[in-house]
This record gives sequence, structure tokens and C-alpha cells, in this order.
Amino acid sequence: MMKPRLPAEWEAQSGVMLSWPHEGTDWAPILEHTYPIFAQIGAVISQDQVVLNVCANASHQAHVAERLAGLSARPEHLRFAISPSNDTWARDHAPITTLLNGQPVLNDFGFDGWGRKFPAELDNGINRQLAAQNVFGSAGMHTHSLVLEGGAIETDGQGTLLATRSSVLDKTRNPNRSDEEIESLLREVLGIERFLWLDHGNLSGDDTDAHIDILARFTDRNTIVYSSAPKGDADHEQLQAMYQQLCSFRNPHGEPYRLRELPFPGILRDEDGRRLPAGYANFLITNHRVLLPVYGVETDQQAIRLMQECFPGRRIEPIDCRTVIGQNGSLHCLTMQFPAAVKI
Repeated sequence: MMKPRLPAEWEAQSGVMLSWPHEGTDWAPILEHTYPIFAQIGAVISQDQVVLNVCANASHQAHVAERLAGLSARPEHLRFAISPSNDTWARDHAPITTLLNGQPVLNDFGFDGWGRKFPAELDNGINRQLAAQNVFGSAGMHTHSLVLEGGAIETDGQGTLLATRSSVLDKTRNPNRSDEEIESLLREVLGIERFLWLDHGNLSGDDTDAHIDILARFTDRNTIVYSSAPKGDADHEQLQAMYQQLCSFRNPHGEPYRLRELPFPGILRDEDGRRLPAGYANFLITNHRVLLPVYGVETDQQAIRLMQECFPGRRIEPIDCRTVIGQNGSLHCLTMQFPAAVKI
């Protein structure tokens, strides 16, 4: 019997989903500062592949299209869909796509606002809204009762899952499921064969219970980049414990992973003095580029150089995410890629 496979992000893609902010979201007071960043992300992605822009209504779609055109987005790579939404974090409400015998399966997991921290009932229905509009063509969609966010899982494309226990095995999200039951479902639905569970790792200001995509990411099958903080910083102890655990992990051949330390961008705070979960692990890999969040600090250039070393065949595209991080997420959180088999 064929098993599903969860592709790595660096594999061939057909496009990327971007759910745009609007007046009904928490972004409302800063929309004029936010729209240019979303437009930049969309325009950069559109140079190589499709951008699926999820908009609140027809007038919102017209505005989004105008913004993208203003940055010379390639019109042949722009797709639009309409769906009501609570927020913009496509990584966590978009489908998680597996391949079964080469054919795509869109997995519509539950999304509950990271353990019911925030309203999410509209976001939880976006995937079915898009499927009803035939956005994904012939790709099948399976809706699951398991609550699982895309930002909580990282894979090498070969059956390995890298994740934190706190965000995937969380009893607030799935109170009636044991750890063993969740692992069994991940094996069955995503084709996971190896679990690399992190027991440590945290960024101050994070709402997600330590999503892996702000902590540690595969850049190839044998390399993991990871977030760090200097001694004396509030996050140092947790991130150092995470690093020690990463050192203990082995790849499918029994060898240690090559670990690359991401620079520490310093402490970023909002207008109220609240610390924000800024970091460089929240990058997006596309077919020919890596979109990297930057924050207007000196370490941005270090992060760009490191990413170029990790992705020598791709162009590094820095995106200023200072406005975005004020909403407690960054670039990867805003996006979700689709494998090439999904015809958008």
C-alpha cells in the first residue's frame, strides 16, 4: 500500500498562498503600512510561480490586484479567491499538501487560533471555501478533526518530522487525543516515519507555543539552521537547551546533522514595550528564491550571507518584516507553498 509523503519546502512548487489583511482583522489600524509588505512578498514570488491571493470580498480583491500591479507582479502568475477570514496567517490555516503516488492530497486540519487564544472560526473554513471555488483543480481535499498548524511542522521530505512537543502534542488543541494517537495520525496522514521531538525552544512574545518555523528549519536533508540568543538574554537558556537536543538528533543514516546558528537580531519591541518574537528562521523557500525576514538591524547582513551559503542555487530576497512582527509572526507564517502537482 502506497504511503503519503510530505514534501520538503525546497521541492518544486506550483505556487504560494497569501491571505491578505483587511478592515476586519487586527491589522486594520496599520493597513497602509502592511499592504506594501504583502505586495512586495506577492510580487517577488510572482516572478517565478503562482501567487494565490485570498481576499475578503470583490472590492478587497480589486485593491490587492492594484497593489500587486504597482510592484510589477507578473499578472500571468496571479490568482485570486474570496473567503471571509479572521486573520492572515496562511501557514497555519492553509492546507498541508501531501503526495500519494505522485498525486496531491490537500489536508484540511483544524485551526483554532493556537489553542483558542484568538478567534479563528472564519480562518478554519477558508480551505473549504477555496475548494468550493475549484481553486485547487482536481486535487482532493480531506478534512481532519486533528488541530494542526503548518508552522508547527518541518520535514526533510523523506519522512522525518522536526517539531516541538508543545505545539503539536498540545492538550489545549487536542484535549481528547493521546501523544501516541497523534503520532499515529501523523504517520497515516502525512507519511511521517521519524519523529524528532524538541522539548525546549522559545522566543519571547510568541503566541504559538513554540512553532518550529521560528526555531529550527531544514535547509537540506542534512542541515538545520537554528535560532539563538546570547548569554543573559531571557531566551538564552531555552534556545541553548534546544541546540543541545538538536546536537543529539541523527539523520536517517545515523549521522549527526550539520547545524548552522542563525544570528540574534537583538530585542525588538512594539510601541508598548512588549518584546516581539523576531528571528531569521521564519524564511520562505520558493522555486528559485529564499524570502528572508529582516528587521533593519546590523545582523540582517549576517543572516543574508548565511542563507546564501545554505541555498547557493537560490536568490536571497530580504523582506523588511518590522511591521509584520508587530503582529507576533513573520514571513513564513504569512505564506503556504503548494507542491508542483497542485494546479492552482
